[in-house]
Amino acid sequence: MFPIKKIFKLGIIIFTILFFNSALFAQSANNPPDSTNSKEKSISDSSSVSIQKYDKMPEWYEMVTNVPGDLSKYFQVTFRSNKIPLYLTVSALTAATIATDRASYEGTHKFHTSGPFNTKFDEFWTEVGDGRTQFGLAFAFGAYGLITKDVRAVKTASEIVQTVLASGALTQVLKHITGRQTPNTSTSPTGNWVFFPNQIDYAKHVSTYDAFPSGHITTTMATITVIAENYPEIWWIKPAGYTMAALVAYGMVGTGIHWYSDYPLAVALGYTFGMIAAHPEGIPGIIAGKNLHVLPTLVENGFGLSLGYSF
Repeated sequence: MFPIKKIFKLGIIIFTILFFNSALFAQSANNPPDSTNSKEKSISDSSSVSIQKYDKMPEWYEMVTNVPGDLSKYFQVTFRSNKIPLYLTVSALTAATIATDRASYEGTHKFHTSGPFNTKFDEFWTEVGDGRTQFGLAFAFGAYGLITKDVRAVKTASEIVQTVLASGALTQVLKHITGRQTPNTSTSPTGNWVFFPNQIDYAKHVSTYDAFPSGHITTTMATITVIAENYPEIWWIKPAGYTMAALVAYGMVGTGIHWYSDYPLAVALGYTFGMIAAHPEGIPGIIAGKNLHVLPTLVENGFGLSLGYSF
């Protein structure tokens, strides 16, 4: 029997594509085409996304061959003096949440173990962030784009794969450097850190070393950013996407895969890589702008992490 969780996730993907299509159809119906293509007008009027970006279909291999360039751009845009406030913010949030990691984990885990529904709830959202959903979205956008000859949808699909590969690669490097224990394997209140762990030991006991930063949140944020930047006229993408990311983050703490302090850096990484992939012509504005907020928050029986976006 096909698992209910997989059916539900597939439903989310299909609903997203159909909703996008109906939203754009309704928009074009309300704005009849003139000398300028109505879809191009909606893009031009809503964002700094370049219309020329959608002039032609991407080559199938660009999603892979663009990855080294994305990694290079990441270091170019990140290691600058004007990003010092971002470094300080991420560092402060990480330090603050490390200090409360044991209490926040125990409070969240208590919910996880308090009933079968709660357990399934956490497990479901953990799986949403494990990569299969991101690649599923890419497949859905790609299939829809190829069938309807929609360049924007195909570009979105290609950039999702591209950003997941690029951000995932750097995240894995950082995990192999920091060597932090996950909550369910921790031998200290907030998990031991073994910097530059023995890689043979790492391969044999991955969960003992791979907590920081969260790859699930990095790739989830990167995917949300790519979709939002390619469809700027659809206002609900960011609030819906960030809500899903928060649920993924919560679920992983409940299941003991991550601490809340594994998330601030992951959010910054995912957002940055998503912007890089979505704007090959150059990133408009700053990377982590004033609209994106990640803050520790007090909840019942402990502490958590709140993710907000101001419009």
